Amino acid sequence: MKMSSIFLICFAGSLALLGQAVSDKSVIAEVGGQKLTLGDLEQAMRDRLFQARQQYYSVERAALEQWIDDQVLANEARRQNLTVDQLLERNIHVIDPTDDQLHVYYEGLNTEQPFEAVREKVLQHIRDLRTSKIRAAYVKSLREKEGVRITFAPPAVEFTSEVVLLGPKNAPIQLVEFADYECPYCQQVHPVVKKLMETYGSKMSFSFRVFPLPMHPDAPKAAEAARCAGVQGKYWEFHDALFTDKKLAVSDLKSEARKLALDTTSFDKCLDSGVEAEGVKKDSSEAQRLQLTGTPTFFINGHLYNGTLTFDQLQSAIDKDLGAALSRDAADGKTPLAR
Repeated sequence: MKMSSIFLICFAGSLALLGQAVSDKSVIAEVGGQKLTLGDLEQAMRDRLFQARQQYYSVERAALEQWIDDQVLANEARRQNLTVDQLLERNIHVIDPTDDQLHVYYEGLNTEQPFEAVREKVLQHIRDLRTSKIRAAYVKSLREKEGVRITFAPPAVEFTSEVVLLGPKNAPIQLVEFADYECPYCQQVHPVVKKLMETYGSKMSFSFRVFPLPMHPDAPKAAEAARCAGVQGKYWEFHDALFTDKKLAVSDLKSEARKLALDTTSFDKCLDSGVEAEGVKKDSSEAQRLQLTGTPTFFINGHLYNGTLTFDQLQSAIDKDLGAALSRDAADGKTPLAR
């Protein structure tokens, strides 16, 4: 295969069953004389299949990363008229730790074995760690030299329930969070989301979807309260207050409404009647439809990211998603997304 200065990897993400490629029009079953195709299955059961596709994507992505590493090493070895092993031997130099450093590591093991009995194992372990780190840095430099771009995107979902949107509806970055007002990890990540909105400005939209977990009894009513505040145009102000003050008792929710100068009579009636409970259930049903298991869960342009992610991690994910979109648009001759 001829290699160019830009090493572009693009996967179509086709499905293979038992090692044999299957097209969307392949008949996979018959019911009462009706032929069912793979496309029919994927359309009818797309939500149930989403998590399985996400897991499969993770395995494929790891394999792709390893394949790219192997390719760039082979390319560089060919340029230098070396084998890959010779190339690595020439460029990876590991300095052994001193005996003092080995002793420090040994003390951290909290083992009853004497130092001399485990010294060689400790030394080899540290060598392996340092070799791996140096190798990774070297391969990273080769990937940069090759101009590697990856356009293999994870599976994406479409959302059905309507929510309050912060930012332009047609923003190139669509950030969706499923969270729980009583969840400490969601409270922890809230400033990160606000910083992202400040960083990307009109290039990002954000929608918050409540997913109250069973162990958080105050979360559903807090979510209703935010929606009640939204009736009076103060959804996001109330939303921020819930995460900042972390006071979710009904009396605290009503007190917060007074602080925001809401019509408290209307707010209290809204909250006490449970009129917004159905909207909260719709969000929860959406999370269950997608088989989400915890909070916070993020989707960037429909692509899943789990856990309490840092600003840098989310920013990196956003930039990668945009970069992949730009590459796909360029390949398709489309106008690039505005950054």
